[in-house]
Amino acid sequence: MALRAVKPKQVEKRLKLFLFGEAKVGKTTAAMQFPNAYYIDTERGAENDQYVAALTKAGSVIYSTTDLEDIINEANSLLTAKHGFRTLVIDPLTIPYNEACDKAARDLAAKSRDSGSDGTEFGRHKARADRLMKRLLGKLLLLDMNVIITAHQKTKWIKVGEWFQEAGATFDCYPKLDYLFDLIINIQRRGQQRIGQVRGSRIAAFPDGDEFEWGYDAIAERYGRELVEREAAPVALAT
Repeated sequence: MALRAVKPKQVEKRLKLFLFGEAKVGKTTAAMQFPNAYYIDTERGAENDQYVAALTKAGSVIYSTTDLEDIINEANSLLTAKHGFRTLVIDPLTIPYNEACDKAARDLAAKSRDSGSDGTEFGRHKARADRLMKRLLGKLLLLDMNVIITAHQKTKWIKVGEWFQEAGATFDCYPKLDYLFDLIINIQRRGQQRIGQVRGSRIAAFPDGDEFEWGYDAIAERYGRELVEREAAPVALAT
């Protein structure tokens, strides 16, 4: 069998961006700056007047749901259909992931009761939700659109000896979510400014630990405006 490896070459990849931060820090405002977005709102926060105005100005549309399977179906439609959207935003993914975990826990507990078991099998609930997340992430990797996902922030704890100690902040969602993204930014508010701190990057223009004043133009100029704003091409899936 002939070897099939080829010389490496640069590939123009669409922006896959993960934002997380504290409550009210401005993650929603940051995400909706991207023009022509298909905005999936899982907290119904984007229905407020100022957000409606911002989405309308950007030429974006909004779809509200907290169902993870529903989001997978929307991503599949965006993947295969011809449309004019440039960016998919899911804001935040924390809510549908937690709801998927809760639903799986309830289903497993009910199944245990029906079978006469004393256990609830609660420990298996995340496995079901994680399978759904893997399906969603597979769609997002194929999607010829910029992808922006936001998540809530929580305290990170590490074990030191027999005790746990606080070790900064991390995101509150599917624990392997960050593997998908080429760029992870922690949104922070400092006075009147909204600052983006790079917390993980495979992009030379965004070195790890870099800080910049958040804005769509700052992202587009560094990443490449033509690439960020070009039309999406539908993908033909295998039957």
